[in-house]
Amino acid sequence: MYDFLINKDIALLIYLNNLGTTQWDGFWLFITNKFSAIPLYLLLLFLLYKNIGLKRTLYTLVGVALLIALTDQTSNLFKFGFKRLRPCHDELVSPLIRLVAGRCGGLYSFFSAHAANTMAIVFFLGLLLKKHVKYIFTALFLWAVLVSYSRIYVGVHYPLDVLTGMLIGAFYGSIFYNVFQKIHH
Repeated sequence: MYDFLINKDIALLIYLNNLGTTQWDGFWLFITNKFSAIPLYLLLLFLLYKNIGLKRTLYTLVGVALLIALTDQTSNLFKFGFKRLRPCHDELVSPLIRLVAGRCGGLYSFFSAHAANTMAIVFFLGLLLKKHVKYIFTALFLWAVLVSYSRIYVGVHYPLDVLTGMLIGAFYGSIFYNVFQKIHH
């Protein structure tokens, strides 16, 4: 069963990654770059301040920092626990994919910290702001899906890495949101 799942994951990566074209590479490289989200983060900071005030915004920023640290450390535990090579480091897979990123990144891939971090932010901040800003959760969710998919497009993660990261991020983000609600209400 494990081999079947891994083989399907590899096949799906090869299919999805090879759908890419040079015309779209710049877009996906922009989406996958963590610094491209700075304007979004500044907008979220403004929306938090405007809707929940300075004190709660500062607490929220501490929560975001702890949340990102938790998702990153959990990702590292999984990566060094499973030791699944990134597709761009796997000599059997790398010739079959497009490495758009130019560099491969760390040795191991399971699971995607990019996917986990973005989805954690969606569930924590998106749920926190959704009663104040119409469609914010949906917009943030779509952004997280784009960021997550970009990891497949650029050739540094398998679909299962991305899906697992998204689920763990959603789980952690929901927990942080619920704890934050209990503390501040």
